[in-house]
Amino acid sequence: MGLSKIDRRTLSDAVFDQLSREIVDGRMEPGALLPSERELVEVLGVNRGAVREALKRLAQSGLVQIQQGGGTRVLDYRRSAGLDLLGSLMVRGDGEVDVRVARSVMEMRSALGRDVARLAAARRTEAALDALRACVESMSKTDDLGQLQVLALDFWDVLVEASDNVAYRLAFNTLRETYELIRGALVIVMADEVSDLDGHREVLSAIEARDEDRAQRGAAALVQHGAARVFDLLDALAAEQDPPHTQSKDPSQGASS
Repeated sequence: MGLSKIDRRTLSDAVFDQLSREIVDGRMEPGALLPSERELVEVLGVNRGAVREALKRLAQSGLVQIQQGGGTRVLDYRRSAGLDLLGSLMVRGDGEVDVRVARSVMEMRSALGRDVARLAAARRTEAALDALRACVESMSKTDDLGQLQVLALDFWDVLVEASDNVAYRLAFNTLRETYELIRGALVIVMADEVSDLDGHREVLSAIEARDEDRAQRGAAALVQHGAARVFDLLDALAAEQDPPHTQSKDPSQGASS
C-alpha cells in the first residue's frame, strides 16, 4: 500500500481520501482485510477517532464492510457502492481525469436528459415553467460562456425538479457535483450546447405544450451538442494517457476478477 502520514489539520477526511483512493485504484483488492485500527493509526500518524470516523464513512460509501470481531474487509465497489463514488472515480490518484469515468458520466447525462425532459413535459407546474422561462431569459442576456454554463446547469436543475422523479433528482445531484470537478476545463468544449439559445427555447416550448415526444427530441439534440465535443476531447486525452503501445487498466473494472 502507498499510505503516508497525514497532515493533522485534515484527519478523518484525509484518512478517508487516502483509503478510498487505495481501494478505487485497486491497490486494496476486494476481499482483502484493511490494516487494524492500531496499524492505521501508526502508519498514518493520526488518532484512533479519525481512523474510526473514516472507516465508518468508507462503510457508508459501500467500499468496505466492518465485521464485528473480524476486521474491515474491502468490498468490490462496482457491486456495492452508489453514485456518490463518481467524484472519487473521476480524478485518478495522479490527479488526471479518468477518461472512462468521464465518458460514462457524459453518457449517463445524455440518457438521463432525454427522459427528464419527457417527464417534465408531462408533470410540469406553472412554477416550473416560470423558472425555466427565467433561465432562458437570463441566457438571452449574456454571451459569457462561464455564465451560460451555470445558467444551463440551472435550466437542467429546474427540468429535473419538474420531472418529479426522486431517483432522477438524486442522480442529477451526483452528476452535477461530479461535473463541477471539471466544469472549468469544459467552458469552451461545452460552448455549442450552453450557447444554443434556440435549443433551450425549443425544450421550453415543448414543455409548455406538454408535448413529451418533442421535449425528448429537443433535449436529445441539445445535449448532443456538448456530448459530441466532450467525447472528442476525451478521445484525445485517452490517446495521451494510453499510448498505442500500452494498455491501461480500467479502474471501473476493479483490481481482481
